[in-house]
Amino acid sequence: MNTVFLVIGAIFIFLAAVFHFYVFFLESVTWTNPRTWRIFGVASQEDAETIRPMAFNQGFYNLFLGLGAGIGLILLASVPAAGFALVFMGAGSMVLAALVLLLSSKTNRRSALIQGAPPLVGIVFILLALAG
Repeated sequence: MNTVFLVIGAIFIFLAAVFHFYVFFLESVTWTNPRTWRIFGVASQEDAETIRPMAFNQGFYNLFLGLGAGIGLILLASVPAAGFALVFMGAGSMVLAALVLLLSSKTNRRSALIQGAPPLVGIVFILLALAG
């Protein structure tokens, strides 16, 4: 196994997990703050209140994806098979969610790229590490 590629992949997966924790915080903790809902393109406080239950739920999806990938990274050292499984499940789900966002909304290309590029790069490097 190529350790350098594994470390590079792990760094990108870690960054993706941190990003998903941040999005959880925005969507589930600070959603009704005008600064937060403006980030997501919500037009008013009234709209933010209407969308709040959906944003709250979506935030937890982001939290769980980040936790899965993060716990997978931790397990790579002690239980590699479980670690790789969780990393691929968490990061793969992040990439697929970004792909759905990309295909469903042309205006969200930047968001899809921010959401999907780090876990994709991480997966590629981890696969290269496993192949080497």
